[in-house]
Amino acid sequence: MSIAPSIFRDDVLAGKRILITGGGTGLGKELARSFIARGAAVYICGRRQNVLDNAIAELQQSAAHGGTAKAFICDVREAEQIDAMVEQIWADGPLTGLVNNAAANFISPSVDISPRGFAAVRSTVMDGALYATLACGRRWIAQGLPGSVVSMLVTWVWTGSAYVLPSAMAKSAVHAMTMSLAVEWGKHNIRVNAVAPGPFPTEGAWEKLAPIPKANVGAASPEQVPLGRYGKMPELCNLLTFLQSDGCDYITGANIAIDGGHHLAAPSTFAELGKLTSEDWAEAKSLVRGRAEQEKAQRSTG
Repeated sequence: MSIAPSIFRDDVLAGKRILITGGGTGLGKELARSFIARGAAVYICGRRQNVLDNAIAELQQSAAHGGTAKAFICDVREAEQIDAMVEQIWADGPLTGLVNNAAANFISPSVDISPRGFAAVRSTVMDGALYATLACGRRWIAQGLPGSVVSMLVTWVWTGSAYVLPSAMAKSAVHAMTMSLAVEWGKHNIRVNAVAPGPFPTEGAWEKLAPIPKANVGAASPEQVPLGRYGKMPELCNLLTFLQSDGCDYITGANIAIDGGHHLAAPSTFAELGKLTSEDWAEAKSLVRGRAEQEKAQRSTG
């Protein structure tokens, strides 16, 4: 991934210490790469040791201007694990920023969603963001330190979205958390913001949201984006760099869309999935389930 050095100084994040949940893959890893290249000490976490090891090997190649990378095994669905991880990080020095990036999602007709499926998404997206934010916020407040929280959301928090109901509900809860804590923690000089990316294709997320060709609509269709293209990763990294820097200390409680105008033009991100037949859904569900079983097997052997 290329960095856009003309927008920021190379050392714009020097002295920053930022935790990215779910930072071993996808958007999280690219954000980590960008932060490190701009001087930050970055901490990533995830549930799979082999994924984290591979990510750290990649990220260390981006180390420049004092940037470093360190990884922790942590299940963000468990408050105790998050608190223990943050305590361990704090032993080396307090964090300056948090990016709530860990996510889970799948496409499905809402009538077919099981309690277990809903809980899997909710616990990762909503519970994980809350636990991580509180773990950092409590320490910042206790020590009288400023902080910056940025949660990775979606434009569905404004529009809703068919066929991804658990994610739409969980992300909306984090949106509410963002606005609520921005007011409550403003007096502590802790900024709480969010970003709502549009279609920035990443391998893991795209396979779950478009497992078969007929599902390659909505979020995966550049024709529905007014700017006529997918987002470019450096554009997203520039926005997150800005929010974690010292250049926007008056921004808090905001959820910033970066989607090429997609949510303003399209009726709903996944509305066109209404065209799928029951056979199409069965095929998609089978493929997603197979990939999930492969990931589970990798975790058990990793």
